[in-house]
Amino acid sequence: MKKFDKERVLLAVAGPVIALAVAFVLSAIVLIASGKNPVEPFALMFEQLGFSDIQVLIINQASLYYIAALAVAIGFRMNLFNIGVDGQYQLAAMMAAIVGAHMNLPAAIQIPLLLLTALFTGAFWAGIAGVLKVTRGVSEVVATIMLNAIATSVIGYLWLPTVFGVKVGNNNTTGEMHSSGWVPGIDMGPAGEIYGLVVLAVLLGIGYWVVLNRTRFGFDLRASGASESAAAASGVDPKRMTLTAMLISGAIAGLAGLPILLGDTHTYSLNFPTGIGFLGIGIALLGRNSPVGIAFAALLWAWLDKASPELDFHGYDKEIAVIMQGLIVLSVVVSYEAVREWGLRRQQRRVGAELAAGHVLGAHNTKEVAGR
Repeated sequence: MKKFDKERVLLAVAGPVIALAVAFVLSAIVLIASGKNPVEPFALMFEQLGFSDIQVLIINQASLYYIAALAVAIGFRMNLFNIGVDGQYQLAAMMAAIVGAHMNLPAAIQIPLLLLTALFTGAFWAGIAGVLKVTRGVSEVVATIMLNAIATSVIGYLWLPTVFGVKVGNNNTTGEMHSSGWVPGIDMGPAGEIYGLVVLAVLLGIGYWVVLNRTRFGFDLRASGASESAAAASGVDPKRMTLTAMLISGAIAGLAGLPILLGDTHTYSLNFPTGIGFLGIGIALLGRNSPVGIAFAALLWAWLDKASPELDFHGYDKEIAVIMQGLIVLSVVVSYEAVREWGLRRQQRRVGAELAAGHVLGAHNTKEVAGR
């Protein structure tokens, strides 16, 4: 491997490692300040990794986080901040649940129909922000935040018994979906089942890498994100790329809730997971928008979620895991900037050394010519 490649790998790894180390240290300081043992909570959570049922829970939860983070990462690569992933996936999951409860087709048709319903719903909701940005210059951050609020209101309306809602006790639901739309899981025995759509998360990660790194579209997307003016000079339409990126980001976001919807709950209710879109932002940052990095970050987040309940049985607050997640996000931002500055200084020193070496060599050659 060339020296330059080694430096790139070092810079790519240094940020997440520093962020995690700082987050662990700061979390330990919080525990010490509250009069708690700073080591035992982490030891207890690490012990949970040895239990097969916890492993299944982690994988299942990570699949949701991974898809949401990929949606965020698509926007990041285009220099867009799609903060509306949360509203996009929730509205998409509800629409898929409604379709699944009111249509009963053969599984070979029903499941693809539900996937397409979620995909197009997410794309449509993100596309609103994309159209506003390219036509009126509205910030996608402001637009997607507002769309999150609107999505919540739309969901509340669709839950009305006179629309598509079905009351189950005090819970609002969309009614149970027909079994032809259920995706069977991977049976792990007493440990439970791994969601069948974990495979979808893996395929999306592979597709994300191929499209961004092995296609002209991916190059245009990355080029537009790096410099719109330079991309426009090379014949790329920045507005078209902005709208396309928002549509793709929303489409992927729409799929984020399907592993649990089609693999477990089979209805959209008040108990359906929320906040996954916001967690996806931190996971995408920690994973540096890389499909492999995002996978590790998603597993880390899922581990913190599923291992932390054990802390309640040992006199610790499980909220320490939430604190750690927040500290990871803060540490990521700071450490990445520090690593970027360090990388720039190294590059400047290297260029300076090469210029100095070239100047010395040129002077030496000039002396040789003059001596002749």
